[in-house]
Amino acid sequence: MSGDGFSSDITRRRFIGSVALAGAAASLPLRLQGENEAPTDMAPRMDVSLTVNGDTHALKLEARTTLLDALRETLDLTGSKKGCDHGQCGACTVLIDGRRVLSCLTLAAMASGRKITTIEGLAADGKLHPLQQAFIKHDGFQCGFCTPGQLMSAAGLLAEGCPHTASGVAEAMSGNLCRCGAYTNIVAAILEAREA
Repeated sequence: MSGDGFSSDITRRRFIGSVALAGAAASLPLRLQGENEAPTDMAPRMDVSLTVNGDTHALKLEARTTLLDALRETLDLTGSKKGCDHGQCGACTVLIDGRRVLSCLTLAAMASGRKITTIEGLAADGKLHPLQQAFIKHDGFQCGFCTPGQLMSAAGLLAEGCPHTASGVAEAMSGNLCRCGAYTNIVAAILEAREA
C-alpha cells in the first residue's frame, strides 16, 4: 500500500473513470424509462377573450401565456417588441384600459375582457396619431426597435396627465430604454404632442 491508503495499482485516472462509468450506468434505466413515456408538457389551457384595437378574439391559451406572447405569436401583432422579456426595457409596452402596461410581465388571462391598445391601433382612420407625427418630425425613432414601446408609453402618459417640463417627461418615460440615445428627441416629440 502507498502512503495515501490506496493500492499502488489504482491510479487517479482509473478511479475517476470507474466513478463516471458507475454514474452513467445508474442513470441508464431512468433515461430509457423517459424515452418510452408520452410528453408531459401539456400545460392546461383556458379560454381567454382579448379585445385588441377594437377587435375581440376568443383564444384558448396556456394559463402561463404572457400578453406579449399572445399578441405576437397567436394574433400576429408583432409591433410590440420582445426586448429584455423581464420588464426592464419597455419595448413591449401596450395600453390596457388606457394605462401603460408591460405586456411581457402581464398574463394574457389578466387582460381578458379589457380594452387593449397596441401600436397597430394607435393611428385612427388612416391618420397618424399626433405622437407618431411628432416622433417623425423630431427624429425620435432612430433604429426603431424601441419606438412602439416609446409611443405606447407616451400615449399612456398623455392620458395620465403629461408633465410640462422636459425633465418631468424624461422621468415619466424612464422605464423605456433607447439604445440609440434618442431621449432628447423623444422628450421633444412628447412635449409637442402634449400641446396638440
